[in-house]
Amino acid sequence: MAAKKNAKKSGSTGELIISKSRTKAAAKKSNVSSDFYGALDACVRSIITKAEGRCEANGRKTLRPQDL
Repeated sequence: MAAKKNAKKSGSTGELIISKSRTKAAAKKSNVSSDFYGALDACVRSIITKAEGRCEANGRKTLRPQDL
């Protein structure tokens, strides 16, 4: 059972934006379409990928705020 959990955790490609956070972070004066969160998730993944590239280019393994 533990091996199953670890395999799931390491290979997880789930959404980065958590559903509960969506309702709290939604604009108060605007409606948000259902496909907005998929696009937001893709944007966040892109930002993280670029930050990882800058981190590696600087010879580090730790992401820092300046990588964003």
